[in-house]
Amino acid sequence: MERRLGLYIHIPFCASKCSYCDFYSLSGCDYLMPDYQKALLDHLEESSRAIKEYEVDTVYFGGGTPSFYGADKIAEILNAIKLNGNLRLDAEITVECNPDNTSLNALRLLRQEGVNRISIGVQASDNALLRLIGRRHNFQQAKRTFENARAAGFDNISVDLIYGLPSQSKTDWAETLAKIVELHPEHISCYGLKLEEGTRMYAEYKDSPLLPTDDEQADMYCYASEMLVRYGYRHYEVSNFAAPGFESKHNLKYWRLDDYMGFGPGAHSSVGNLRYSLVRDLKKYINAVEKGGDIVDEHKIIDSTEHSVEYLMLGMRTEDGISERDYRTRCQSAWEPINKVLLAFRHKGWAEQTDGRWHFTVPGFLISNTLICILLEAQAGVRIEGTPWLAQAYEAEEKLSLPKGEEEMFRELYEQQREKNK
Repeated sequence: MERRLGLYIHIPFCASKCSYCDFYSLSGCDYLMPDYQKALLDHLEESSRAIKEYEVDTVYFGGGTPSFYGADKIAEILNAIKLNGNLRLDAEITVECNPDNTSLNALRLLRQEGVNRISIGVQASDNALLRLIGRRHNFQQAKRTFENARAAGFDNISVDLIYGLPSQSKTDWAETLAKIVELHPEHISCYGLKLEEGTRMYAEYKDSPLLPTDDEQADMYCYASEMLVRYGYRHYEVSNFAAPGFESKHNLKYWRLDDYMGFGPGAHSSVGNLRYSLVRDLKKYINAVEKGGDIVDEHKIIDSTEHSVEYLMLGMRTEDGISERDYRTRCQSAWEPINKVLLAFRHKGWAEQTDGRWHFTVPGFLISNTLICILLEAQAGVRIEGTPWLAQAYEAEEKLSLPKGEEEMFRELYEQQREKNK
């Protein structure tokens, strides 16, 4: 079987910045779109040799707001991927869209060019809540965008929702879910509001009594899971629900430690044991691509210990979870301490075992960060805190020197790993 690769294309442009958003995105920089388009196309061309080592089975255009960037530009990027890489005919190709800047003609063009999955940022059905969080659309526009996507030929539509918003009651949340279910999307993502430092909402609502309490937000989460499962959706990842067969193939790559490459400022990549992220600055990214500067911000070769941590952290975010067989194959650490903790979790109702695979229950998902930390402590025998890259150890060690180009770095490190594995 050919090796598979996912491609993530970051579109950092927005008509305006939502008050809760911490993703790398910019408003008022439309004048840079032509330069950015050229840089993206050049970056894809420069990386084509590395991409051709794989079959590309997922492409994801995220942001920012890809629909604001324009369907014609997205089609041009997709055509470049078709020319430069081995894009499978059955590849999942997703474009994120906002209701305020997505027309029927744009959707038809995307579908005609091979896009087969649309993700619509709805967030809420209450127009007052939408205005409060800085969204530019109302719910009627969101419904129209959904209907236009169907009319354009999309049979795989995802909807993004947020719960735990200021002054949002459980009844408000239930009403949003009911209205979304009426539309029959194939996929629904439900994200609890998290105030990120540096955003407008953090400054306005940090420690505010207008925010639902942790218990109230937990009730919203449990209600969503119970309701959506009852309507036939599979709760396949902490925040994601899908009709059978419509799980996001691209997002599952992140949880399963499959290979993916990111393009655009701030984009991350995971290829074999190599992890790297690109500069989180639009102008620096453009200049680096066009003038041959350093495009990589951080990079790391993951050793066996860190790989074990990643497998545990990411696998337990999904309904499929982890198994003893996979763990012993992938990880260089003992299974018995993990199994002991999982049995204790089962006794508490936080985890269960299905067909030999351990996964969290809905109550377990609610406190998954804490439970995963406990599993990591059992795995390592010492307390482990931070990211899958083991941030403290990463900061303490000497970093590799960067080769001249990203592709050269990928190829050299890949060859080194292949030699080690012989």
